[in-house]
Formats: sequence, C-alpha cells, structure tokens
Amino acid sequence: MSDDFLTRLPKAELHLHIEGTLEPELMFQLAQRNGVTLPYADIEAARAAYDFTDLQSFLDLYYQGMSVLLTAQDFEDLAMAYFQRAAKEGVVHVEMHVDPQAHLVRGVSFDTLMEGLVRARQRALAELDLSSAMILAFLRDRPAAEAMEVLESSRHWHEHFSAVGLDSAELGNPPSKFRDVFLHAKALGLARVAHAGEEGPPGYIREALDELDVCRIDHGVRAVEDVELLERLSDGGTVLTVCPLSNVRLKVVERLEDHTLPQLVDAGLVVTLNSDDPAYFGGGLRDNYAECQRAFGWSEDTLRWLAGNAIDAAFMDEDRRAMLRERLTNA
Repeated sequence: MSDDFLTRLPKAELHLHIEGTLEPELMFQLAQRNGVTLPYADIEAARAAYDFTDLQSFLDLYYQGMSVLLTAQDFEDLAMAYFQRAAKEGVVHVEMHVDPQAHLVRGVSFDTLMEGLVRARQRALAELDLSSAMILAFLRDRPAAEAMEVLESSRHWHEHFSAVGLDSAELGNPPSKFRDVFLHAKALGLARVAHAGEEGPPGYIREALDELDVCRIDHGVRAVEDVELLERLSDGGTVLTVCPLSNVRLKVVERLEDHTLPQLVDAGLVVTLNSDDPAYFGGGLRDNYAECQRAFGWSEDTLRWLAGNAIDAAFMDEDRRAMLRERLTNA
C-alpha cells in the first residue's frame, strides 16, 4: 500500500491533546522568546527525554514542556505548527482536547489560551481547509470542584467548545468522581467524552457510560476484557477513539502486534484511529494508519472504513461531513 493512498485518504483526528503536539524545536523557540530556562542542554537532549516508561512519567515530561506556553501568540503558534503538519498528512478535521487547568495553575489565563487557539482555528480553516473542534478537558487527578469552577467560569467561551472531556492520570480517578460536572455540562448543551479503559479497568468504561453519559470513549482498549461490555458498546454504536502508537509508547501493550484493535474491530465496535500526543509518541495520524496496516494487514477498504467512522463521529456541520464523505469515496 502506497504512502500516497494514506496521505490522500481524508482523515479526521478525534483524540488529540493540543499541548501534546509541542515538538522540541518549537519548545526551544518559545523558551528563548519567553525567557524560560529548560532542563535540557539542546534540542537533541530534549528529544532523548521524550522516552518514558508509563503514563505518569510521560505526564511529568508533558507538563514540564507546557512551561514555555505563556502568551496567546504561543498557543497560536503551537496549534498552527500542528495544523500545518497534519494537513500535509491528509488530515482534514481535528478535535483538540484543551486542558485549561494545566495552564491556570501556571498563571496563564483562560482568555490567553483561548485567544491563541481560536485564531489558529480560523487560520487553519482559511489557509489549509482544515476544520476543527475543541473539547474542554478536565484533569481527573485534580478535584471535581475545580473542574466545576472551570466549567462555570468559562461560559463566555462555551460557544467555541463542542464537548467536555476527562483526561490525565486514570488510575484512582474514576469517571464517577466527575458525575455532577458532566451533568452540568449536559444541561449547558455540551456533548461528553471521556478517557477510560486505557490504564484503568473496563469498569471505568461502564462508569463513563452510566455516570457521565458520554457519546465517545477515548481509548477504551481494555473493553476486550469484558464480553458483556463489548456487546453493549457494539449495540449502542459507542465510538472508541483508539490511539495505537500512544498505547505502545505508554506500555499499554508491548508491541503494536499485541494490540486489542483487531478484537475491537471484529466485535463490531465503531473504532477510530488517532494520534493522542504525536510529538511525544513518535507519529502523527498518517503514521498510526500506516503502522496499523503493517501490523494487522488491513486492506484499503478497512482503512477507508476507519476513516469514515471518524468523519461520521466528528463534531462538524453536516455540509462539511457530506463533502468529506465524498472525498473519502474517491480517495
């Protein structure tokens, strides 16, 4: 299968943390611009640090990298650098998880964050024909009351968000902890998605469905451990935003060949492929498609089906969805 097909295939990225697109080169540029001292001698030393053993060691590095993001221009530059790379890979729509709490605790205001990201989204659509949506994500290892405060205090920005989400360290932070926050988001008219079943047990996926009323499960790869849950996800058409290369780098599986993706597909689930934090996990969305095709021997028809699942599940207007569906048919 040619790289040309994988690039030509119109791909929607539904599970992306915009802070996780920060490449070492841009990190150093922003550090110099903002007078931030990094704990790395040079870019190569920073790249070497992008090697971790589990979710927590990744998160430690991830939050450290954020220290260079201080101004609206920084956030615009971060997002535009990613959008430009993604567009070259055939990505046509991106849904960004945004973690305001990670910036608020550093003294960076919600307005600063949003001004930069909104400008970048507008530029991406105009310059790259790349549409986008934003997900207001809450850090599950911080108090639920803080998440509720963020949800309330950000009302003047809600028109820019399609959904709320739940991310960060999963173990010990079950979805039910955020039940009231998600109920309030539902009352405000926001869709709900949540990370579950990555390092956490299948029971967390059940909680996300029952307690948070989510329409998508981010990751969800441990669903294969519960046959009844698999049937429920299949019968309900619940979308899974799976991040294969991320799962390998974070040791959810040792090798891509060991991944549960084929089992999820065979069980009739609505699976999508995504890159999660591409700067840290060694591959963008096209790389995730290519590596899965190599590992599982998937045909072009299977890859089209996966791409179609993402287009159908995306938070986008119906005219654009129809246009992208037509492009997918002709790819």
